[in-house]
Amino acid sequence: MTTTSADSVKTYLLGLQQRIVAALEQVDGKQFLTDQWERPHGAGPINGGGISRILEEGNVLERGGIGFSHVSGSSLPPTAAANRPEIAGRSWEAMGVSLVLHPRNPYAPTSHMNVRFFTATREGEEPVWWFGGGMDLTPYYGFEEDAKHFHQVCKDALAPFGDTLHPRFKKWCDDYFYLKHRKEPRGVGGIFFDDFHELGFAQSFAMIQSVGDRFVDAYLPLLQKRKDTPYGERERDFQAYRRGRYVEFNLVFDRGTLFGLQSGGRTESIMMSMPPVVKWRYDWKPEPGTPEAKLYTDFLQPKDWV
Repeated sequence: MTTTSADSVKTYLLGLQQRIVAALEQVDGKQFLTDQWERPHGAGPINGGGISRILEEGNVLERGGIGFSHVSGSSLPPTAAANRPEIAGRSWEAMGVSLVLHPRNPYAPTSHMNVRFFTATREGEEPVWWFGGGMDLTPYYGFEEDAKHFHQVCKDALAPFGDTLHPRFKKWCDDYFYLKHRKEPRGVGGIFFDDFHELGFAQSFAMIQSVGDRFVDAYLPLLQKRKDTPYGERERDFQAYRRGRYVEFNLVFDRGTLFGLQSGGRTESIMMSMPPVVKWRYDWKPEPGTPEAKLYTDFLQPKDWV
């Protein structure tokens, strides 16, 4: 891996962000705001900058955030070094694109995707690098054909790189996006991977490109299909309640959120994944036989969708 290699990853990530923004603007009809930010060198434990693209109160998206960041630091925060003690004390560099889309219509699912690259260096030693990322789907009202479509695209994205990656990354996603204190999945899953370098730099990079490039294929058909479905206050109320689970996961378990906060990252960019309207209730459960109950019985259960 060379400096040129890292530059190629950055060029790809910036292009990916712009392509996804353009696709979503066509569906929504409103434009994303652009917030370009920079932390001056020496201003804190983390240096670098990024571009946050935000759409709030859109025609289709109640909130959508697609962020690019390229940051570095002189010492690793606990979340990064916990599983790799050999990189403790190294300087580090991280770049990635991360997005979360919260549609207004409760029948349209929330979705998350990110692809990222991380390297840790120490003078006189080989750099340690890896890729991470994935995508997952969080419906409020489940549709079997939507879950199957999303998982099929995920499987197709990984197919050129071997038959073992999809079942492995699918299970990793099921295990990762799980609220241990609730004993329930966040959604219907997708794929997730981290610390990935086993194919060598060129093929590992090609693999995350395949994942990033297929997100629009995986998600936009579902958004277009569900965005105009009639709904009322009952559905909006349930959507807000289930969004609470999304907040709980991001603040308690999500490695990206914890890494950003622990490393002194930019709070607005880290927290742009949060839904705009959320509710909590004490010990609430849906009535048996309702569409809300079906989410729990038929969809918030890990299964092989394809």
